[in-house]
Order: sequence, then structure tokens, then C-alpha cells
Amino acid sequence: MKHPAISQERHNVIVLVLLQATAGAQMPIVFIVAGLAGQSLAPNVCWATLPISVMVFGSMTTAPWLSNLMQRFGRRVGFWIGCLGGVAGGCIGSFALLEGSFLYFLLAAYASGIYMSANGMIRFAAADTASAAFRPRAISYVLAGGLLAAVIGPQLVKLTHNQFAIPFLGSYLAIFGLNALAMVLIWFLDIPVPKPKDRNSLPARSYRELIAQPRILIAVVCAMVSYALMNLVMTSAPLAVVGCGFTANHAADIVSLHVLAMFGPAFFTGHLISRFGAAAIVAAGLFLLALAGVAGLSGVELPNFYASLILLGIGWNFSFIGATNMLVEAHEPHERGRAQGMNDMMVFGLVTVGSLASGTLMNCTGGTPETGWNTVIWAMVPFLLLASMALLWHSRLGAGPGRRSSPGA
Repeated sequence: MKHPAISQERHNVIVLVLLQATAGAQMPIVFIVAGLAGQSLAPNVCWATLPISVMVFGSMTTAPWLSNLMQRFGRRVGFWIGCLGGVAGGCIGSFALLEGSFLYFLLAAYASGIYMSANGMIRFAAADTASAAFRPRAISYVLAGGLLAAVIGPQLVKLTHNQFAIPFLGSYLAIFGLNALAMVLIWFLDIPVPKPKDRNSLPARSYRELIAQPRILIAVVCAMVSYALMNLVMTSAPLAVVGCGFTANHAADIVSLHVLAMFGPAFFTGHLISRFGAAAIVAAGLFLLALAGVAGLSGVELPNFYASLILLGIGWNFSFIGATNMLVEAHEPHERGRAQGMNDMMVFGLVTVGSLASGTLMNCTGGTPETGWNTVIWAMVPFLLLASMALLWHSRLGAGPGRRSSPGA
């Protein structure tokens, strides 16, 4: 269902931008609300961010089979499954709040992880029908749809978190409506179902063979670190803001600007990648993530939180979009289901560890919110060093896409 005056690649970018804006709005809602609601439901405050960890774990375990399912049956089917996961997460989460059940809240989080996995693959869908020249911009433009999500999600939290006697119940009900609208938008995608590879094509490499390729390994490591550090700090931020004497509305405003910073630069990140190369943009992103840590350690006043989360968002944008482009260029088209599923499984595996550690570091180290927040920031250091070493390795590999040659090439 494509407008005849618009090329296929641009039509799909438009639809995916709208999909990112609607379905993507669930992400800031969950990250603002889940930790605060989990803190009130959990039997131990150290488990406050466990729901977010379970959601990311759900995404990690979903990514391999969902990506392979998209490879076989197309993106529409996979995205619809993701929306159903989002609906289930909103409904079960509402029930958990009504019952005061932490266990059901964790089940809701796992269902939301199915949504999160599908939502993360929107960036890969942008590359499916894009030409090589347009691909970096297509990925960037689609992620820029998160700008609208950055406004819609936190504003919905502000409007709904106190609408009922039970805090945050309205926010989880709003998630149902967002996913219902997204399911309609998915119908307008015009991405063909991949054709089975012909007999003369090379077979898809195994997970072990793929990750053994230096360019794929480096891309995965950079994606893992950038996403995990962003999640580590963002998950703790609402707890730190409220713990330092500010309000839930302040936390929503800070997360809103953070998400704007995550997706706003995407309008030009693709152009920067085309000009300077993906590795250089990843390096710039890691530097900005380090600056976010410096801002976070400089104090616990609102300007410090704003500066830290804004730098964190821009740093994630550069490093994650750059790593995504590195991965897309490093595998064969018929391997995209396996390679992209493996990438997201490993990315969200480390994000699970980061989000699980986030609540423990924030609430159970040092005894004060200030000390907990500083511990979270210092935890960034070894991962930034790991990604920096991976990029140094990449610089020694020289130029080249890293794909195998086709038979007869």
C-alpha cells in the first residue's frame, strides 16, 4: 500500500517514522514508570529496577526467533507480534497495579520485552528497501521518529499517572492505545517478504561464524556498550531525581529531554556517517557518553541531571546508529535475520545486566541517593574502555565492507 508518487524506500521510511513515534512512545513511559512503580511493589527496594531488567531480558530472548520469523514471513508479521506483546504488557501491568502484585508486574515486563525487541528492529527495516547511498539516512530518519515518541510518552505519563487512585495505572492503560494505533500503521508497510535463497548462493553462516568475523564482532560490541550504558544511567535517573528531593514530573521532563537527545540528532547522523564513516561517529558517541558521566559526577542538582541525560542521549545516538550501520555493511543480505537477531540478543543481554545492576547500585550502595547515583556513573568506565579498544582494533583492519564475496565475484 504505497503512494504512487513516492518511491518505495521513502514510503517505508515515512511509515516507519510514524511507527517509531507511536509504538516507540511506550519506551519512555515504561522507563519513567516501571522503576518508580516497581519500587512501591517490590518487597526489597534493591529490586526496584528488576521489572526493567525483565523487560530487557524478554527482548533478549525474543530477538533471535523474532528476527528469523521476520526473515521468513516479513516485517509486518514480526511488528504485529511486537504490538501484541505491548498490549499484553499494558493490560497485565494494569492488573498488577490493581492487585499490588510484583510477580504480575514482572510478567507484564516480560511481555513488554517482546514489544521492545520488535521496536528495536524498526531500524533494520529501514535498511531493507533502501539503496546503499540512502541507507545511513534511512536508518537515521526512522530513529528520528523517536522525537515524537519523546514528547508523546512523557506527556502521557504527566497526564495519566495520577488519573486513578492507584498511581501509574492510567499510564499502563495508555500503552494499550499506543499499540492499537501502531498495528494499523504496520499495514501500510511495503517491505517484500524475503525470497528463499537460490541454490547457487552461499548458505548463511552460523552464529559462531558470524561473531568470529572482526567487523561483525566490533559492531556488536559497540552496540552492546552504547545501549547498555544508556540504559544503565537512564534506568537509575528517575530514582535519583526523586531520591534527591525532586518530583516525578521533574523526572518525566528529564527523561523527555533525554529521549529527544537520543533521536533529535538522527536527522543528520546519517549524513555524518556518509561523510566521516561509521567508526568515527561511534567514537564521537563514546566520547559524549563519557562527558555524560562527568556531568553526572559534578552534582545532583537539576541542571546536572539535565546535562548528563542530554549528553547520554546524543552519545547513544551517534554510537548506536554508527554501530548499526557497521553491522548492516558487514553481513550478507540473506544473513540479516540471523545476524540482526544475534546482534540484538547480545545487545539486550548486556542491557539486561546493566538494568539489573542499576537498581542495586542506585538503592543499595552507600545508603544515600547521591552515593548510589555516583556509583552508577562510575560503573560506565570499564565498558567505555572496552568499546574504545574495539574501535582501535577496527582502525587496524583498514577500509572495506567485510562481506564475503559471492560465487563468481
